[in-house]
Amino acid sequence: MLDQNTLKPEGALARDARNWAQILGRYRGPDDRRAALELLITAIPFAALCAAAWVALGHGYWAGLLLVIPAAGFLLRLFLIQHDCGHGAFFSGKAANDWTGRVLGVLTLTPYGWWQRSHALHHATSGSLERRGYGDIDTLTVAEYRARSPWGRAKYRMYRHPLVLFGIGPAYMFLLQHRLPMGMMRRGWRPWASALGTNLGIAAAVVAVSSHTGPGAFALVYLPVALLAATTGIWLFYVQHQFEQTTWDRHPEWSWQDAALLGSSHYDLPPGIRWLTANIGLHHVHHLCSHIPFYRLSRVLRDHPELGEINRLTLRESFRCIPLALWDEAGRRLVSFREAERAG
Repeated sequence: MLDQNTLKPEGALARDARNWAQILGRYRGPDDRRAALELLITAIPFAALCAAAWVALGHGYWAGLLLVIPAAGFLLRLFLIQHDCGHGAFFSGKAANDWTGRVLGVLTLTPYGWWQRSHALHHATSGSLERRGYGDIDTLTVAEYRARSPWGRAKYRMYRHPLVLFGIGPAYMFLLQHRLPMGMMRRGWRPWASALGTNLGIAAAVVAVSSHTGPGAFALVYLPVALLAATTGIWLFYVQHQFEQTTWDRHPEWSWQDAALLGSSHYDLPPGIRWLTANIGLHHVHHLCSHIPFYRLSRVLRDHPELGEINRLTLRESFRCIPLALWDEAGRRLVSFREAERAG
């Protein structure tokens, strides 16, 4: 069970994680008008920025490239709307959520049905040492790392290198892995149907847009937008769970409520970035009650400011998470390779 004292950072009022889950349930329930507005004020600027970047190419590639950054921000926000659809939290109706998610999956290069299932497993297993590997970043314990061969340790170090995690990894995931979900073969035909249906949608969209812009101009605009959005999304996911004071447990000590509250961060971002990232920085609240629409998460924090101090990370502090790579079961914290080697 959760130690109440761990919920008192900087004087915040302690409450049991199970009680928090019940309290947060009051904020469930989508608002269809608000959801439609959020979709419009994200999709329209995204389309306008991509069109403006295409026009700017006529004045030089670098002029168009400047517009890639805000366009990637709006594409990331569309992905997070797709994320809420996957939780059934954006619209009130299942069909509205699913079809919105499928259409957005074409733009975000993410098969909706496959991702929805994988992400549900992530929520169900987060923080469990026995059930790692579902929709999360591979993380070894210190003991597991030491037990590996020199080549095994080298492979893990390469995998955890920032250039792989935030460079090669996002490109591989969104451009290749999402096209052919090889790791989902054992889960039947549905992941493949989702991926292949999304691929057909992407192909149709590419042909339709390229007929107006030309394939070269389309690639010069959309690929940088998609890759920058993917890298930012992976970074957010990393910081939300890979911070020093996160928590991992073995059964029977593990509980999803404790893992949700203590194993997820509050990434306290500046207001503009918070809006573009659809309040996903309130990740501990989201994990405790994933059916809260993102447009209501800020209200949770206004009503319960004590939640704001739990696992709080500022933008500057978050960069200290980059070297963390191994879970120290004895010290109950994430450590770097250097710390593990020094301790060993």
